[in-house]
Amino acid sequence: MTTLFISDLHLEAERPEIGKQFVEFLDHEAVSAEALYILGDLFESWVGDDDPNPHYADMKQAIRKLSDSGVPVYFMHGNRDFMIGSQFAQETGVTLLDDPCPVDLYGQSVLLAHGDAYCTDDVEYQQTRAVVRNPDWQQMMLAKPLEERLAIARAVRAESQARNAQLAEEIMDVNAAAIVDAISSAGVDVLLHGHTHRPAVHDVDVNDRQAKRVVLGDWYEQGSVVRWDENGFELCEMPRDR
Repeated sequence: MTTLFISDLHLEAERPEIGKQFVEFLDHEAVSAEALYILGDLFESWVGDDDPNPHYADMKQAIRKLSDSGVPVYFMHGNRDFMIGSQFAQETGVTLLDDPCPVDLYGQSVLLAHGDAYCTDDVEYQQTRAVVRNPDWQQMMLAKPLEERLAIARAVRAESQARNAQLAEEIMDVNAAAIVDAISSAGVDVLLHGHTHRPAVHDVDVNDRQAKRVVLGDWYEQGSVVRWDENGFELCEMPRDR
């Protein structure tokens, strides 16, 4: 059987074609998988598990259908949906993972991550990340009315888009030293992450040995998945019907 990995779908009602492909992926491929790992940014934004967004409700129902079928589903927070909590886990049947998370896959040691923590050249982003991942800050946000949280999310999203448009691409990519340190500290053979929207398989020299860094792509134009079984892994594109 195959273990599947996806990330960076950025689901939202304004992009229904992504949600449609995601549901089809769950129904047709993931249902036969050994497990499904979602490595963050499943949603474009998440202001709390109490958001009644109907599009998100449909996506949660589709995930619940998969988990009820017996396929374990694991979820790791991204930089867009770090507010997902225990209610979401209960509603969908997913298991929440720490970031990063070491796993053993068919005899290979693998470190799973969303990937944003390795973009250390973007100092301002890392400072913001430390704030919003703080449980006290999150509780403060969740205490605000839903409409206020949604307004804050819209403003932050617009500010982020404007800022990213002005940043050099290499600033928003991972830092090579951070990657080596992550692989070395975890003692793994492979680091698998998303976030950068730059799907590729990289060779990494770590303390006189070879490791690999596998980067998942986003789902804006087509799907991206890593399929992993006893024969190894494959990073695949999934073209979307127009």
